[in-house]
Amino acid sequence: MARTRASKGGDSTAKADSSGATTSVSKSKYAISQPSQNPPKVFILPKKATEDARIVSLLHPRYAKPTRYLVCPKTGFYELTRIAAPKSTPQSWLIQADESHGPERTEAGNRPVEKDAESFGTYVTNGAELFIATPIDPLFLILPTLIDPSGKSEKRRYISGDDHFDRIQKKSPHLWEILRWGEGRIRGLLETRLGAVCETVEAGDERMFRFSEEKLTAEILATARRMSARPLPQSMEEKFVVKPLEAPVLGVKRETTTTTTSTPVSAEATQDDSSGTNSANGTPRLETGETRSSVSSTGSGSSFASGASTIATSVAASEDESQALAAALQPAMVASDEVVSLQRLRTAFNFLCSSYVPASLVTILRVKLSALPEANFAPLDTYLSEVNRLRQEAAAARSAGDYSRKRVLDDEELAERAEKKRKKEEEDKRKKAGESRGVRELKKVNTAGMKKMSDFFKKKA
Repeated sequence: MARTRASKGGDSTAKADSSGATTSVSKSKYAISQPSQNPPKVFILPKKATEDARIVSLLHPRYAKPTRYLVCPKTGFYELTRIAAPKSTPQSWLIQADESHGPERTEAGNRPVEKDAESFGTYVTNGAELFIATPIDPLFLILPTLIDPSGKSEKRRYISGDDHFDRIQKKSPHLWEILRWGEGRIRGLLETRLGAVCETVEAGDERMFRFSEEKLTAEILATARRMSARPLPQSMEEKFVVKPLEAPVLGVKRETTTTTTSTPVSAEATQDDSSGTNSANGTPRLETGETRSSVSSTGSGSSFASGASTIATSVAASEDESQALAAALQPAMVASDEVVSLQRLRTAFNFLCSSYVPASLVTILRVKLSALPEANFAPLDTYLSEVNRLRQEAAAARSAGDYSRKRVLDDEELAERAEKKRKKEEEDKRKKAGESRGVRELKKVNTAGMKKMSDFFKKKA
């Protein structure tokens, strides 16, 4: 009977709890909506882009994949650069909906949808992604049209612009649509940039193009010169310009040098010296009574003068040591302005090739670049070879001079070690999050002296 009464009481309690929970849920004023399959995104668009600008899908010149671009019939092409917070620090956007600038949503019967009065008109996105539209040269978007998909090594022929665009029509579904925008303004822009890297002839009313590797190399080199006319972005400048040109510091001793400052010597200590000579100037001391009386008569005045001269001497010595140390900390070589500008130019050229040029054309462009007389990188190559030699000598001297000293890790090794540590911490957090409370409590139990479970299933001897 006791069990029956307990069960009835438990049932009534459960019913009360469920009814209370239902009441609390029903009293909620706002309900959380389901996550959207197509959430809104944050874009920063240029002011000069008109309202006719649209986001289209075109073939990426480097990776040959459909990519989103912003195209304006009047101002040209823009690439969308994605900026997001690292995954280790989750962030989100709170977006306020502005329906005055957006299209009015309607139902099937063309009747405007009534806006919910209780709705705040805001969105919260899971990731704090930001897309910035920056100008891009249309030349890079039509570079895939210059490559023959058949891969034939026959001599290039003059073909029309439509034949060039046909090569990427399937992978760029919006290409033919944007060619008609702005009364043919986009088509004229693309054909102008196509003519900058091709040899052209007029065949009646139609313009014919033939790809020229020399003209493409000169065009990309000119773009790289414009990029390197000023310092590159800070991350690129530090990693690809400053660090490769930095020469090692030679002539620095590993021993710790200590500077000792001499203390003022009093007259009594001087007259008790048994050496019989003055250590400062090397003249013999007089040990007569007259000398003792004269020293004692001068008193504190002579000791003060001696202390001042000693302090001045120590300060001058410390300044000399600091100047010598500063001279020793100077690098063995310093890059000239010409070498720095050449390194910036090479970095900009390599960046363009690795980001916007098809892989099949990069090797050709680098061979053509070495043959151009205006791109003389001989001073830069000479400087880099000398820096490499000095680094090898410094590494050999460091390894031969001190075997007990730990090896200094460079930035790449430190970054790799930090990345491994971060991944391990994330993995430990995921494992701990999946553990139940019972498992965590069992880990704290002292199992010293206890038998393992496998001991109970062993065969008897």
